[in-house]
Order: sequence, then structure tokens, then C-alpha cells
Amino acid sequence: MISLFLKSKKGFSFIDVLVGISLMLIIFLGIFGAYQLGLKTIGFNQRKITATAIASGQIEKIRNLPYLLVGTKDAQLPFAQGVLDPATTTFSNNIEYQIETKVKFVVDEADGTGDEDSCNWDYKRAEIRVSWSGRFSGEVKLVTDIAPKDKVEEVQTCQSQPGGILSISVFDAQNEMVPSPLIEVFNPSTGLLVDSATPFDGKHDFPLATSTYRVITSKYGYSTERTYGIDEIAIPKKPNPTVLEGKAPEIYFSIDILSSLSIETFSPWGTDYFSDSFSDESKISEKSNLTVSDGKITLAAPEGDYLPSGYLISTEIYPPTLIQWDEFLFTDEEPFETDLNYQIYYASGTEWYLIPDSDLPQNSVGFESSPVNLSDLATTTYPKLKLKGNFSTESASTSPILYDWQISWRTGQPTPIGNVIFNLRGGKLIGRDDQENPVYKYNQNYQTDSQGKKDIANLEWDNYTFSLNPANGLDLVDTDPSPPPIGLAPNTNLSVKLFLEAQNSLLITVQNQESLEPVFSASIRLHSSSLGYDTTQYTNDKGQTLFIPLEVASYNIEVSSPGYSSASTTVWVSGDVKKTIKLEQIE
Repeated sequence: MISLFLKSKKGFSFIDVLVGISLMLIIFLGIFGAYQLGLKTIGFNQRKITATAIASGQIEKIRNLPYLLVGTKDAQLPFAQGVLDPATTTFSNNIEYQIETKVKFVVDEADGTGDEDSCNWDYKRAEIRVSWSGRFSGEVKLVTDIAPKDKVEEVQTCQSQPGGILSISVFDAQNEMVPSPLIEVFNPSTGLLVDSATPFDGKHDFPLATSTYRVITSKYGYSTERTYGIDEIAIPKKPNPTVLEGKAPEIYFSIDILSSLSIETFSPWGTDYFSDSFSDESKISEKSNLTVSDGKITLAAPEGDYLPSGYLISTEIYPPTLIQWDEFLFTDEEPFETDLNYQIYYASGTEWYLIPDSDLPQNSVGFESSPVNLSDLATTTYPKLKLKGNFSTESASTSPILYDWQISWRTGQPTPIGNVIFNLRGGKLIGRDDQENPVYKYNQNYQTDSQGKKDIANLEWDNYTFSLNPANGLDLVDTDPSPPPIGLAPNTNLSVKLFLEAQNSLLITVQNQESLEPVFSASIRLHSSSLGYDTTQYTNDKGQTLFIPLEVASYNIEVSSPGYSSASTTVWVSGDVKKTIKLEQIE
């Protein structure tokens, strides 16, 4: 009986204790958080109630003042000045409250304006803002309107000091009123803000003393428009307005949602190529008595001795945007008593023929030396080509070897140009200088990055023109969209391509020596000590980079890329020069 009782007795495990403690912590933390939130809510509400009482007391004080005394001591309009402090403080329950008071005149169109109304300042609007800082900071804002008791009191306000009404209307690009724009009126001499408004309907009338003012209109995410003084622009298109006694000048502004441009700079041409390193037979259309193995081609040896001859023909080479054929290059070995030469064929209908010597000299006998210049071939006559290799040997124990071949051409696919400085100018004028030359609202210089790209944000709708400094050696030959100027609509991101040319340039292509595949992001340093020229650029996904503009001279080239042996060479640049460099991959 005793042993049976002991076996049935249970206690708490360590895990049970941990779970219990965790549950108790969750419950107590929740209770504590609720308690903290309650304290915060009670503290904030107590301060808000006190601030509301203070603001209400100020409102009641204003309502009991004579109409002519309702105003702040710092009012810009002399006749708008009153007995109220614009800013003061008070303490309650050891909490400091800041009290800000603003009084504005209101023009009510229902009462008429200008000549229709003997006084345009129909009533006053007082705004009381009470704020407090500390742990439970916040603010309370109350507004009240104070009207004159009769027309006599209204007229007395107008007659106390001279002034007028400045009427501002803000439209968008479609001549629709802009809702709730920010309109600011400044004293141009001191730069101090005189008055501001954000009218829901896009129009506001400002009662102002007789003087000249600067007006700026804006809105978050929108463009900005403003007036100018003759100290800023000799002949401003929209001069600072002058308010005269009893007059109501009107000014119209136009703002809209901002846009952006994505700029890319290119050479209008590029290069491409067909290449085969014979890792497989995918680029071979026909072969006879040849063996393709380990990235090389030799004569076949079916019984241990090499056959006396054979040939190889590439697949069709048909560039989609061909501008000009460039050159044919090959890498081979011709041991003693062997021969390997090359010919080029063209298509006529469905048949292929040897290009005549009149268009490609020595083609009939075959080329022995690389490279072969193809730039004189007419692309209209020869839009498609095939390469042929002719193998022969006089010794059964020896064969010529072909390692790779390629043919390059100039294409209509553009090549990016990096680090280009260009000017972007909008068509909108803000005035003319003292020589009556136009002063444009937007006129800025920019520079593309190393990949030839530049994003420009916060542009207003306009017609934009691009230009280059001729001293930089580059000419702008075309744009896309075309023709300029290029229109930019509101709330738009527009991509623009700039096509540039120079008298001299160098396009370098970097390839893997074995596979002839392009080497991406290879570092290429081009330098000339005599010219003081030293620039480093990186290849794109086609293994290419374009150095432009250049002077006619000899340049040193240094190429490096991780995983490859470095290479160096020289090149003479005159006109548009192309250079292919092959790097040996490190095992």
C-alpha cells in the first residue's frame, strides 16, 4: 500500500514552473501596460482640458474687445494692429502653456469687392493656438470670427490706414483651379512673411497695406511659381505686385504635379560579332573530313593518318541591324607541309556564292593572315555571310589546327557613353536681363554616371532642350523622343536617349580567350602621358566600353579582370577605332 501511494504522487516539473512564470509575466505586463496607457491618457486629457479652457478664455477676451482693437501688436498692416500679444505663456498646475494669437482680415465676396464695396475688409478672424511640451505634449486650436457691429465700424477700419486687396488665383496645366495651394506674401525688403493662405478653391484675397510684395505659390509635390523684383531680374515677366489704396490687383499663377526625366547617353552605333571557339558544333553548318575536339578543329584521321584535305562552313551570319561589316579574325596553326586558308560566301536567294575578288580581293585564293578587312563590302549586296575554312596537308602525320574564328560588324544598336556633361533647359521664361537676353526658369548642367545614366527629379511640366558644350568634343546628333524640344507633361516619368558623336573614339571589346565570351566589368585603363589623358572604364554585359571623345594619338591600354591574366597593348586612334582584347582565364 505504501509503495503504491508513492508511485501515484506527482509534483511540478521545471518546465511547468517556467510556463507558470511566463504566463504570470504576460498577465502582469499587460496590466502594467494598460496602467501606463491609462496614466498617459489621463495626463494628456487633463492638459488638453486646461489648454482648451485657456484658449476659450482668450476667445472670450477677444469677443469682448472693441472691434477696432482686435489685432496683434506685431501686425504688418498698421490698421490691423491691436492690443493682443502675438505670443505669451501661462502656467497651470506647474505646466507651461504657450499661447499664440493670429488675427486676419477676411474678404467676403458675398459683400462685394473693389468698387462694389466701400470697404473690402469685411470682418476679422482670430486664431488661438495653445500648446504644451513635456511627456504628454500637444496643442489646442480655436478659431472665431469677429464682425463689426455696423457698416460705420467697418468703414472706420478701412479709413484708418490706406490699403488694398491683392487677389491671387492658382491654376494647373489644364487651367483648372488647384485645390488648397500654399500662397505666401512676403515683404521683399526684409524677407518677412506678411500673410499666407491655403484656399480650398485655389483663390484668395489678401487685405494689404499700400506697398510692393513678393508672392510665392507652391504645394507639396507640385512645382513653384513666384514673382520677382527688378533687383533680381532686370525685366521680370511676373514682377512683384504693388498694392494701391482702394485697388484690387489680380495675379494668376500656374503650378502642377512634378515630373522626372531618365536620361541615357549613347553613341548612335555599336559593334557586335559572330564567334566560334568550337566547344561544340552548334555554329557549324557543314564540314568534311574534319574532327572537332577540345576546342579545336583538325583534319580527320580515321586510320591514324590525317586525310589530305577537308573544309568547314559556318552557320549563316545575318545581323539584324547591320550598318557596316568590320573584320574577320581567326586563330590557327599551320605546321610545315600544311595549309589553312579562308573564304567568305554570300547568299543570293537560297544559294551561296563566293564573294568576287572585285569586292573582296584575294577571296578566291583564300586568306592566310588575320585580320581581314571587310569594311568595303556593301551591306545591301551582302547582308548575309558564311565563313569557310579550307584544310590541307602533304604529310599524313601533320594537320593544320583552327582554334577559333569571328567576324565583327557595326550595328545600329547604340553603345552607352558614360560621364557625359549636358545642359537641360526648360522653355519657360521668368524675364530678361539688362541686355534683354532671356532668363529661363530652368537651366541646369548634369552629368551621367559611368553607365551613361542620369535620373532628374522634381521637374515641372515644360518643353526641354538638351545641349552639350562644344569644347568637350562631343556633338548631340539625335534624341529619342525626337525632335527636340521634348515635352514633359505633369506627373510623368519620361525616358530620353541622347545620341552623341565625336571625331575620334575607341570601342574596346574584351573576350575570354578560350570561349570568346564577353568579359563583364573588366577594368580598362586608357592613358597617354603626352596628352595628360588617363581614364579607367568598365565593360558592359557585351564586354564593351567606349572611350569618347579622344584626340588623334597613340594610347596605352591596360586590361584586368578577376580570374583572368592582365593584358596590355597600344592603339593608334584616328576616327572611330575598334579594338578586341582577349584575356586568358586563370585555372
